[in-house]
Amino acid sequence: MKSIIIGTAGHIDHGKTALVRALTGIDTDRLEEEKRRGITIDLGFAHMELTAPSGEKLRFGFIDVPGHEKFVRNMLAGVGGIDLVLLVVAADESIKPQTREHFEICRLLSIPRGITVITKADLVDEETLGVVRMEIEEFVRGSFLDTERAPMVAVSAFKRTGLDDLRKEIVRLAGEIPARDTEALLRLPIDRVFVMKGFGTVITGTLIAGKVQKEDEVEVFPTRQRIRIRGVQVHGSAAEKAIAGQRTALNLAGVAVEDLARGMTLAAPGTLELTSKIDVRLSLLRDARPLKNRARVHLHAFASETIAEVVLHEGSELKPGQTALAQLRTEDPMLLLPGDRAILRQFSPVVTIGGALVLDAFPARRRKKDAVVAFLNTLSTGSLPEIALARITRQNQEGLSIAGLVRETGIRQGSLQPVIAALLQQKKIIQAGELLVSAPVFAQGMSRAAATLDAFHKANPLVGGISKEELREKLGLSSQVMEALLAQLVRDKKAEVAGEQVRLAGRGVELRDDEAKAKSDIEKAFASAGLKVPAMYEVLGRLPIDKTRAQKIVTLLLRDRVLVKLADELVFHQTALQDLRRIVAEFKTKSQKIDVAKFKDLTGVSRKYAIPLLEYLDRERVTRRVGDERVIL
Repeated sequence: MKSIIIGTAGHIDHGKTALVRALTGIDTDRLEEEKRRGITIDLGFAHMELTAPSGEKLRFGFIDVPGHEKFVRNMLAGVGGIDLVLLVVAADESIKPQTREHFEICRLLSIPRGITVITKADLVDEETLGVVRMEIEEFVRGSFLDTERAPMVAVSAFKRTGLDDLRKEIVRLAGEIPARDTEALLRLPIDRVFVMKGFGTVITGTLIAGKVQKEDEVEVFPTRQRIRIRGVQVHGSAAEKAIAGQRTALNLAGVAVEDLARGMTLAAPGTLELTSKIDVRLSLLRDARPLKNRARVHLHAFASETIAEVVLHEGSELKPGQTALAQLRTEDPMLLLPGDRAILRQFSPVVTIGGALVLDAFPARRRKKDAVVAFLNTLSTGSLPEIALARITRQNQEGLSIAGLVRETGIRQGSLQPVIAALLQQKKIIQAGELLVSAPVFAQGMSRAAATLDAFHKANPLVGGISKEELREKLGLSSQVMEALLAQLVRDKKAEVAGEQVRLAGRGVELRDDEAKAKSDIEKAFASAGLKVPAMYEVLGRLPIDKTRAQKIVTLLLRDRVLVKLADELVFHQTALQDLRRIVAEFKTKSQKIDVAKFKDLTGVSRKYAIPLLEYLDRERVTRRVGDERVIL
């Protein structure tokens, strides 16, 4: 059954509640004060079902809003998720101040369809009714309620005239309204919280995206609490699930009514994030005051509201009737996604002054204004592949994960995967582990890596390469991007990786004749010494080269594991250590254990050498220390 949400709008006492009651049989004024004063103070809800000429069943949820200027903030809490608005104008009063403000709010929220309903038609004669029609036609001309494309119906809720015509127009427009995306990420702004006897905590709201069913887990924003759905109602009837576009009531388990409030949002768990900075396209009403940079405003989005500072991306002031790119910096974190719309009200006096279309809920820090404007223009007019590419490119060499792209766009991973696959196939982006990187940015990273390696080789001619970690820190890359970059450099035969070291291809250590001889002399000195090695300073002191170059040669021999350092002053040739392992293995045939004394007798070394050598064998898992002895493994 197709579900449509209808909202009322209009001045106080123009008959909005009476109209809904006449259509649905439900009185939406539920508060005692509303009944006593005869005015709507808070949101009211009703529903009805109709049948289209095609036989399709249609379910309508009504949100009846207050018309008094003091309760516009309550009105704003209800109109964010509606599909169709009934702009109510009383025949005996015509257009009044809240008619204008409610109309502008609906226009700023880009509500796509509506019907102008002239109520109390029984209180005026035909001539007066004709004048009211003409006034309304002039008022709505050029808007979504222009009478050339939107119907105008005169009714009397008291005498029940015109109601059938209104129902026909509602059904006709319902056929034009596309179904909401049930596969989108779940979001349900809460507009009412209460306790139902025998059930516990219940919330209501308009399900603006996705779907929810019994036993689902949801996340509450901004508290981030996770709760379970105990029961679901749709338009007042129990249901297994609710889908986007339906008025929904949820019975929640494990949460107290005091922990929830209007303005909070239920969403898919572990997917979305709050934000306090939102880049928007801002529109100022024609009769508003000029809006200066850094002005404070009241910001309303769905059922939430907060104070925000307006930072204009272009210019120092926005003139009435103009649009501009701006950033809203909110006092309270909000859950908003690209495409959401919000209303701006002047800080004081509190009147509606404009609206905002969310473009980016996670603006980058410290970017030049020209780059920000270009990026936001792409988000405004670009296709999904263009938007995805722009968001990935914006992250530069840090890359953007698929989860990050979901968070920024509000689009499910399953819907993004084909877009990402196409960008990869077109070689516009590179996959680096879980990260996506723009291909030009990745190419720049490779060039920087090659230049950094070249500079390292020039500064360190006797060192075979730079460690991966040092190179990563110099380039400022994440480990995932670094690994992908090195893999590509190796595939392109521009670099070589040996263990944890990286060097340019073909750029091994080049030694001069005297350095090559010194290297040979050092190796021979330790190889011939066996386990009774000389002190390093003694060996270096006999070389024909300076100490600095000699030390670099030692570093090279240690890196290549020709020499192995076991202690500060003890360095052994790798052949001597191999012989030691063989000797210990042969000793195992006589005894499974060996102590320091036996080890000294076996190898002929002093205690100075024995202890470091035994600790080396422990590290190499040739032996295992047990008390004062070693077990030979």
